Amino acid sequence: MFNFSTFKSFALATFIALGVLAQTSTAKAAGTETLTVAGGCFWCVEADFESLRGVKEAVSGFAGGKTANPTYKQVTQGGTGHYEAVQIQFDPNVVSRDTLLALFFRSIDPTDAGGQFCDRGESYRSAIFADNATQKTAAEKAKSEAQAALGQKIVTPVLGASKFYPADEYHQDYYKSSERLAVTSVGLAVKKSVAYKRYRKGCGRDARVKQLWGSDAPFVN
Repeated sequence: MFNFSTFKSFALATFIALGVLAQTSTAKAAGTETLTVAGGCFWCVEADFESLRGVKEAVSGFAGGKTANPTYKQVTQGGTGHYEAVQIQFDPNVVSRDTLLALFFRSIDPTDAGGQFCDRGESYRSAIFADNATQKTAAEKAKSEAQAALGQKIVTPVLGASKFYPADEYHQDYYKSSERLAVTSVGLAVKKSVAYKRYRKGCGRDARVKQLWGSDAPFVN
């Protein structure tokens, strides 16, 4: 004998289950992963990776040191152990972790252990900070492949997870800021975006990356 009440309850339960499944799938699809790297001046790394489709945000900051909540001045003066780092937040359904890692190696000078380009010292060293075993394996694989492609020894280390400290607002989105700076080493009363371009060129970043990687350099015009 057909029981309408029982059928109604079953149908409602099925509908709810399907709804939960759909919400879970949507949440997973909308998920964000994080990759933390150090590649010298964090303004440059942030600018490079924010240009990529699938990267939601790149945040300039510090990682790898022993000082809690360090300031930019403390880090650049040395002694904190921190690297200038960038935390890349990305949608893995649009751009993969492996792609980002491959692009990272090809956007820096991974043969230089003393800094990057014109910026020297411990805070400007390159590194990857792996959040877990899966990330570490992927980073080591990307490093090995990059070394084979470059034909030179890569010294950029793959380190363990590290507390990431965002830099103050002054340093975020520096490369596209219209805020004017009264006095800089590259001119007077220039916009941050202009100062950034002059600094990047003067530091020789793109020239060196192009010299190393040629047409494989992803962010060099």
